[in-house]
Amino acid sequence: MNEQMILDLGRQALTTTLSVAGPMMAAALLIGLCVSLFQAVTQINEMTMTFVPKMVGIMLTGLLALPWMLQIMLNFTRGIFDLIANM
Repeated sequence: MNEQMILDLGRQALTTTLSVAGPMMAAALLIGLCVSLFQAVTQINEMTMTFVPKMVGIMLTGLLALPWMLQIMLNFTRGIFDLIANM
């Protein structure tokens, strides 16, 4: 195993991590932005108001994207196992 293979494996790991976590992070960002705008317009400063919608949005996004995320993680894991088998 040379340096190029290690760097490529690290790049693939980071890409996989970002693509799996990306939809949930984007949902949390959009929900947080919408709640912040709502709080600014209505001048309601309740801290728990941002927590519950974000949690619900993250869970729904996770449930909807679960098959896609599992496929990405399985492809990465199979690639790792193939790499180990070829050594």
